[in-house]
Amino acid sequence: MAEYTTIRAGAGVRGAEIDAGLRAHMNKVYGTMSVGMVITALAAWAIAGLAVTATPTEWAIGPGEYLTSFGYALYASPLKWVVMFLPLVMVFAFSALINRMSAAAAQLFFYVYAFAMGLSLSSIFLVFTGYSIVQVFLITAVAFAGLSLYGYTTKRDLSGFGIFLMMGVIGLIVASIVNIFMQSDALMWAISVIGVLLFAGLTAFDTQNIKNTYLAHAMQGDQEWLGKAAIMGALNLYLDFINMFMFLLQLFGNRD
Repeated sequence: MAEYTTIRAGAGVRGAEIDAGLRAHMNKVYGTMSVGMVITALAAWAIAGLAVTATPTEWAIGPGEYLTSFGYALYASPLKWVVMFLPLVMVFAFSALINRMSAAAAQLFFYVYAFAMGLSLSSIFLVFTGYSIVQVFLITAVAFAGLSLYGYTTKRDLSGFGIFLMMGVIGLIVASIVNIFMQSDALMWAISVIGVLLFAGLTAFDTQNIKNTYLAHAMQGDQEWLGKAAIMGALNLYLDFINMFMFLLQLFGNRD
């Protein structure tokens, strides 16, 4: 009986350690993601500020607004394709290389990626009003928080939705690339609606997956691996947030 009590007490202590470790792991995921969001927002705002001037140039974009030479290179020259697709290339490279990186290198790469995303998204300040950008960002933040909380707390297994959601994302990427050349408003509206739904689902799915991945490996005590898993989890949630924000902005943002 004493032996059973000792085993039970040991299991309880170990369970408490895992719970504490999970909280620390999720805090690192959300903290890393938040820093990435701040980098992206500041980079987008600062770059947009450098790209637009009130001083007349040959590249007018609106009443009293003109592109600087930097802005022209970024948004109107062939360099715009590099800026547009750089984050996509980087995220595939990150996924392929993360197992060879240290946790510190993976975190640095994530922050560089967040800056590249800010560079790519800076054009929204030329298209949408600052008020609508902030408004949609806050709406996205509230929706993201609720969806992520659901993914963390629900007892329902969401793993079955993973393949469906990823197939949807691939289809969405293809449709978005096609629409770059078609410029169809109807297709853009459909892409935006489907995109919001897909990334809402992915927010809950990815949160549960991050939690389950930690619980499955916590007993092994590989802190380096868990550190990289936290960075990868932060990247997944960061992408869910950014994409949901961009699709909502397309639907509800007020244009200049």
